[in-house]
Amino acid sequence: MSNMIMLVFVFVIAAFLGTELISKVPSQLHTPLMSGTNAISGITIVGAITVTATAAAKSGHPTIGLVLGIAAIVFATINVIGGYMVTDRMLGMFKKKDDKKEGNK
Repeated sequence: MSNMIMLVFVFVIAAFLGTELISKVPSQLHTPLMSGTNAISGITIVGAITVTATAAAKSGHPTIGLVLGIAAIVFATINVIGGYMVTDRMLGMFKKKDDKKEGNK
């Protein structure tokens, strides 16, 4: 029980710290920060695939492990794709108007 309380405590502190750090980032650094976050999310997909394979092979209830693992893979993939879409849109804001017109031709 004390282990679970400690994990919840760490999660709450990490949430407060993350919120505080993100709110202090200047707007010029958001695009590189998002790109780094997307790379980390890619590692999350690899971890989800590994855990899914392990859960399916070693679990007494492989169906539950497969369903949860596939859900983790899907959500991590959505996170990565959404992150790259946001990064692309943010980089588009920094293009000159002449560059935007040439790209549409």
